[in-house]
Amino acid sequence: MWPLYAAGFTTAFGAHGIAANLGADTDDAVTSLLVLGGLLALYDGAEVLLKPVFGTIADRIGARPVLLGGLVAFAVASALYARADSPGWLWAARLGQGAAASAFSPAASALVARLNPAAKHGRAFGSYGFYKSVGYTLGPLLGGVLVWAGGLRLLFTVLALLGVAVAVWALVAVPVVPPLPRARQTVVDLARRLADPAFLVPTAALAGATAALSVGVGFLPVSGSVAGLGTVATGAAVSVLAACAAVVQPRAGRALDSGRITARGGLTVGLLLAAAGLACAMLPGLTGILLAAALVGAGTGLITPLGFAALASSTPPERLGQTMGAAELGRELGDAGGPLLVAGVAVAATLTYGYAVLAVLLAALGLALGVRRRAAAQRTGTS
Repeated sequence: MWPLYAAGFTTAFGAHGIAANLGADTDDAVTSLLVLGGLLALYDGAEVLLKPVFGTIADRIGARPVLLGGLVAFAVASALYARADSPGWLWAARLGQGAAASAFSPAASALVARLNPAAKHGRAFGSYGFYKSVGYTLGPLLGGVLVWAGGLRLLFTVLALLGVAVAVWALVAVPVVPPLPRARQTVVDLARRLADPAFLVPTAALAGATAALSVGVGFLPVSGSVAGLGTVATGAAVSVLAACAAVVQPRAGRALDSGRITARGGLTVGLLLAAAGLACAMLPGLTGILLAAALVGAGTGLITPLGFAALASSTPPERLGQTMGAAELGRELGDAGGPLLVAGVAVAATLTYGYAVLAVLLAALGLALGVRRRAAAQRTGTS
């Protein structure tokens, strides 16, 4: 399992280590909030298009080769900007990193599910999410230090070396998990399965959580800069978000496995916490940033393991790659759409209004899931 945890760390560290420092550096490349939103969304936009494809390929040929190929491609894409160091290559490298993560992220999730029994899925995805959160935590902080020391070029160099190291580790340590026999599936069968609430509910919650997370990592440093905080200070403040997520995720997974919480109830609470965090981001100064980071991190930490465990428990093992890829599609739509939404509102009004709009959307989604959960409980005669 450790190389899979390292793969999760890699994508988180790479995505957010860069994202958290784009607004504070590279003035020649990031000329407006809209450009910043585009760069933040580019990585995730590639994942939106490709994750379902690579998830299906993982089911067909096995998740391990897809994992290895994605890690190698991530290293190559990172090396592009490390060598070229120009605004155009920054866009190309971010696109390449997103395409590579489209391969190894759903493959790693499928392997986590395949290598653990169903009764331990909550713990397994909680641990996987924990190490991703460690990447989110170190990304803004260590990324800020690397950018301060040598600019984005140094950060991309470190990412290239990390991708190579994890690929070699996975090659040596991850066991071969052969693809399972699959019954023929029509387009109608796929559409029916993806329209089932067992898929839609956790996927919608994951999309909302990643929208809040991406906005927090990308735009809280902008708020910090307005408040007079430097690059390292804003990186440290945003790292509070990922640290809270890292603390919550394993505990949420264990609580799910032991029956102390339900998946849908936890998803509802997580969305409301994330909405409250974005509302706090509207407050001026360091206090608002820290409160926003803590609440968004806690909400994300609650949603992530519960959402993936719910998806794994409702999916046939031979279709895990496809389901994880499709779920990641919804998740990355939130990850890409959140920054674009907030940036678009910020251009028309201010960044404060951008936070407010996303907070309202997440609160509405959380309340809708709560109402649906209550109605389902009444139908089954449970409380």
